[in-house]
Amino acid sequence: MKRLILTSSSGFGLGKSELADIVVMFAFRFQWGPLPSPEMLAAYFAARSEALPRGDHWSDWGIHWPHAVRDQKDLSFVDLCELYDVIELWFDPSPVDQLQLIWLLDYLSSHAWPARKLKLRLVTDDLIMMRGEELGKSASHIPAFAVTSREFETARMTWQAYRAPTPEPCIDLLHSDLSALLMLRPALLNLVAELPSPSTGLGATEMRFLELLSRGFANPNGLFHLRSHRRTFVFGEFELGSLLEGLALGPRPAVAGLGDELRTIDLKNLRARHEVYLRSRLSLTEFGKAVLAHQEDFSRYNPIDRWWGGTHLTNDRLWRYGPGLAKP
Repeated sequence: MKRLILTSSSGFGLGKSELADIVVMFAFRFQWGPLPSPEMLAAYFAARSEALPRGDHWSDWGIHWPHAVRDQKDLSFVDLCELYDVIELWFDPSPVDQLQLIWLLDYLSSHAWPARKLKLRLVTDDLIMMRGEELGKSASHIPAFAVTSREFETARMTWQAYRAPTPEPCIDLLHSDLSALLMLRPALLNLVAELPSPSTGLGATEMRFLELLSRGFANPNGLFHLRSHRRTFVFGEFELGSLLEGLALGPRPAVAGLGDELRTIDLKNLRARHEVYLRSRLSLTEFGKAVLAHQEDFSRYNPIDRWWGGTHLTNDRLWRYGPGLAKP
């Protein structure tokens, strides 16, 4: 029986597990920046076109292609699925993975024949922490169940809500039955917590940065990598750096000590930027202390320009959440 595994970049260990004939990984990070257009995603899943830039096709990322199946690289994604008897979905509880899962299920739901082959693994731990040998041994203990209309419908309505130009549909979903996808509600709650606060204009991760700095965490690496202390799980290192720079390099900083040269170093020059982070020693400004105490609103003095799903958050369109949703 030929087996195909679909997973996120966190599941790179599955490629060494011998659990499938081939493992396809997806690298989209739908929790940061504008969402890809429907046209871009259609081209991503289609058969490879000579006009398609390298890196914009489903087969371009994180896949070890055995020699015997290299001729499958240029197929459309659906045509690839047709070649396999079982298609397993391995996505962990993180918001990054759950967004990829609902996006993928939404796409596959319109193709009846691959949909019948789908099995969803109930992964409850971080895939990135599980190595190939460990995955091979533990696979029998990770439940797998058939994807039915309930899973497809839950994924469809959640992906549609997340793509909306306001957060309102996603907030409404929190009052819906999402139990078909057991890891989805906690992920959605984590995402909603990153909407700006009514009193501070900052999301959960930015506020946690301020809390940790108030307790003496002066090194950016600690803010980025000590997840057990940060206790927010939506963003990766690059995104955390962008949030920290927003707090430290705006017109009225809440954070002092971050190297000012980050303003001019190219975003792609990761080594130089990393060196600046390593030598920075951070602290709260008096304004930052006031924001942390909910006495000041960061967005009153600093520009806001980021995306939450399909919602473009700016100072003029600052949707806020906590505990209810507040319109701009």
